[in-house]
Amino acid sequence: MEAAAGPDWNADFDGDVRLQGVPRTSRRPDVVVYRADTIDIMPARPAHILLVVEVVSPGSETTDRIVKAEQYARAGISYYWRVEQPPGGVPVVHTYVLDPATGAYRGGEVFAGVVDAAAPFPVKIDLTRL
Repeated sequence: MEAAAGPDWNADFDGDVRLQGVPRTSRRPDVVVYRADTIDIMPARPAHILLVVEVVSPGSETTDRIVKAEQYARAGISYYWRVEQPPGGVPVVHTYVLDPATGAYRGGEVFAGVVDAAAPFPVKIDLTRL
């Protein structure tokens, strides 16, 4: 992800993100892509984040599919990807982009096994090899 995003962006696993609002909430997305020039600002702020990725696991389905998506959208994070792991199947990635008019995510592309996305930057990832 980091190589595909280019020199202006960093990608980290399990990064701490501080969401504004009442009550103040912190989240730890499985992957977060943020501005490289904000590497020393932790926890990360939504204004510095381009993309968050959540991997759905048993017990976190509702939180990852609904709660976190709503919180990230409300915070203004432009892209949200959700990775589903069907039992015995290949991972499926659902991509979402923030609609500034509604303040909510709208569905983007869905990838099974291999992500070949154009936005927020061109990236190709074979999830079966991870």
